[in-house]
Order: sequence, then C-alpha cells, then structure tokens
Amino acid sequence: MDTSLAGRVVLITGSSRGIGAAIAEAFAQQGAHLIINYVKSEQKANEFAQYLIEKYKIDVLAIKADITDEFSVKKMMEEIVDEFDTLDILVNNALHGYTFDPETRNKAWELNWEDYQHQLDGSLKGTYHVCKYAIPIMKSKGFGRIINMTTNLIYRPVVPYHDYNTAKGAVLTFSQNLASDLGPFGITVNCIAPGLVYPTDASRRTKEEIKESIRSETPLRRIARPEDISGSALFFASNWANFITGQTIIVDGGFTMK
Repeated sequence: MDTSLAGRVVLITGSSRGIGAAIAEAFAQQGAHLIINYVKSEQKANEFAQYLIEKYKIDVLAIKADITDEFSVKKMMEEIVDEFDTLDILVNNALHGYTFDPETRNKAWELNWEDYQHQLDGSLKGTYHVCKYAIPIMKSKGFGRIINMTTNLIYRPVVPYHDYNTAKGAVLTFSQNLASDLGPFGITVNCIAPGLVYPTDASRRTKEEIKESIRSETPLRRIARPEDISGSALFFASNWANFITGQTIIVDGGFTMK
C-alpha cells in the first residue's frame, strides 16, 4: 500500500463505471476515502460505493452532480466538506456523452459551433467548475493534487474527432495554466491522456477492424483496459510525484511517441 494515499479524500467525477470506476477502485486499494460522482447512474453508483466500503473498509460517498452546472458542483463540494472536512485529490474524469465511431463522426465541414460548444461545456467548463470549488479547499491546507483527463488524439489525431479533440486540447492548456498559478500553494496539476480504452460505453461502437489497426500500431500490441489508466492517476496523486506539475502522461501502449 502507498501510505501517502491512505486516508486521503479523493473525488473522481464520472466514476460510477468505466475508467472512473477503475481509478476509484485503485485508490480504494490504497486506503483512500472516495467520492463517487455520477449524473444518471444512481443505482450503479450506490451499488459500487457499497462494494468499495465492504471490500476495502473505507469511507465512500456517492453524490449526484452535473459538472456542467455550477450550482450542482457547489452543492457537491459542500456535501464533501460536511462529510470529510477536506478534499485532497481531484480526478476530473467525467465525459460529456461522446461516441467514438470513425464512420459516423461529423467531418469538419459538417460540424456546427454547437457541436464544439457541447464538448467544451462537458470537458472544459465541467473541469473548470469542479476546480473552482476544489481549489479554495486545497489552498487552505497547502496541499492538493488535481488530475485532468485529456486524450492521446491531441498529439496524434488519427481520427479527427474535431469537437472532442478540440475540447480536450483546451483542458490541457487550462491545466498548464492552473499548474503555474497553484504551484506556490503546494497544489500540483497534471493530465492523463489515454488512447482508446475498451470496454467502455464510449468505445462500445468501435469496430473490430479499427481496434485491430490500433493494436497493430501499438508496441504493446493491445488496447488499453480501464484499469490501465489507474496507475498514472495513483502516481500523480502520490508522494512519488511531489515535484511534477503541468505534465501529461500518455497512456496508449506507445501508440503515440514523441
């Protein structure tokens, strides 16, 4: 067990399933206390929270909050402080409804600004809201870890999901600026950029030939599973990463090499 994570209070947005759930369980294994954030999957979130409590003997709170709604985020943070008195680690993982299907994606000339705005609201605005209310808590104690999810498509847009990739690029820039401002308060801000992760709801329509193409170009010869993303989150949150901020780890088995 990483003793630097034991007892820490961790909020993971969009964590009732998929990558978020895998990250949550990884933190639970290290003895951290968790807030499972969800929007629609109330039963799944509550069942997952109960599973974590029983298996790992930690405190877990499932909270419904739409991160694109500032009032909802403010209320969630108030609940967290009421329950735990603090927040140590934030993982902005929530994804605003997107299906990764190269054949049905909108081409550049088919997109409207509303398509971009929808993804900017989900990725950038949502991340902004949660950070806005987490930062004062972290500043008050002189410690914090913020981990934001981007994508390897920023670096290698093999499929140009214009609206999604643009929004995630904005999250990267936002994170770097946060890292610069928050460093003096003992708060680090870093990003994880996964490649295709399967199985998840977002990737369920990805055709086998596409997955095989990615496998063939990936040095590790497979596609990431949700649990493959967890290690980077644990690393950025731990004492091992005390002097790392404003950085991104690309987790795609070597598909993207810089």
